[in-house]
Amino acid sequence: MTQPHHPARLHLEDELIDAEIDQAPAVAASHPHPVLLGVSLVLIAFNLRPALASLAPVLPEVMHDRSLTPTGGSLLTTLPVLCLGLFAPLAPLLARRFGSERAILGLLMVLAAGTALRGFGNLSALIGGAIIAGAAIGVINVLLPGLVKRDFPRRAALMTGFYTMALCGGAAAAEGATQPLKALLGDSWPAALAIWTLPVLVVILLWLPQLPKRVARPSVRARHGAGLWRDFLAWQVTLFMGLQSALAYCTFGWLVPILRDRGLDPVTAGLVVSVSVLCQVIASLLAPSIAIWGRDQRLCNVLAMVVTLIGLLGLLFTPLSLIWPWAILLGIGQGSSIAIALTIIVLRSSDAHVAAQLSSMAQSVGYTLAACGPLLVGPLHSLTGDWRAVGVMYVVLSVSAALAGIGAGRNLLVGTKRAT
Repeated sequence: MTQPHHPARLHLEDELIDAEIDQAPAVAASHPHPVLLGVSLVLIAFNLRPALASLAPVLPEVMHDRSLTPTGGSLLTTLPVLCLGLFAPLAPLLARRFGSERAILGLLMVLAAGTALRGFGNLSALIGGAIIAGAAIGVINVLLPGLVKRDFPRRAALMTGFYTMALCGGAAAAEGATQPLKALLGDSWPAALAIWTLPVLVVILLWLPQLPKRVARPSVRARHGAGLWRDFLAWQVTLFMGLQSALAYCTFGWLVPILRDRGLDPVTAGLVVSVSVLCQVIASLLAPSIAIWGRDQRLCNVLAMVVTLIGLLGLLFTPLSLIWPWAILLGIGQGSSIAIALTIIVLRSSDAHVAAQLSSMAQSVGYTLAACGPLLVGPLHSLTGDWRAVGVMYVVLSVSAALAGIGAGRNLLVGTKRAT
């Protein structure tokens, strides 16, 4: 049960979520090539979004060529998001068994295989590639912050900012470049999807020489967070993460097809979404600092969801001549909401062990919940023949996220039970 408490202001650089915290060596050795390591981590982060975001720009062509219904199109956009949640709990197990570096190397290879598989273009390859890539990304999502904290303890906040920017940059690149790549590759959408394997292979080559010679074994006894599953505040944090993520993946998966249906040409539609995602970069850097100024984060959470909803409804229903301001507003809202959601995991935790447990819960349950958003867009449009029902769904998700954010933003700490 949550205890009323007024926690001291936590420093993000000291309390970053660490999936490998229970198996880190007692004394972390300094990396022989810290600049190369930092560049590699940023490039890994860049590669965690193209597999999720590259399908949307060519989704109408995929649905036409494979005779998919809107429900089938929704399934393709939903599967990788669902896998983010389902496979996230494997991260600590793989880190303890192989070490984070080797686990990430193996998962990058899995990601490359899943991305390349979509190049075959048949429905089985598209589904299999979505599952394989989503599973790899879901685990790396949890492992990456632990390496940042361990290897850059004095520059963790700066490195976190860099890899957050890279996440947004990868999504923006995929949304904006996939359609032009399709034109360059003989108007082949399978080739345009598979081409995103190349940057993954580049980062694998960079990562290989940085593997440690041995795997660090656990030196700290884990403290369990089973009590989080019965903690109301922990569920509010999880719901806020999941509901705002549902809106984000609706944007990644469906905004380009929506804009194309409204009359924009494919390249311009992809560019609009790309600019919106790039705006998330600035917002995600500024929002955490603003969120910790006040006594709590309730107002910030509500404002972020209001701005997101206004941007989404503007893109759905206002004249196309006004599309760019709404895209920028959407980027500000969604960049702020994800950054604050991640920050709240830290602020609601009493120590880094609790933060790791809360992060695992919020990502596994939250991303599973988030998969419902893009899954519903296609069927709703198919049933009604327009985007009004989708707009209503956006309102419901935004209001629900705001309500969860009011609870998650309270100045309290989640409760945990420790192993005896």
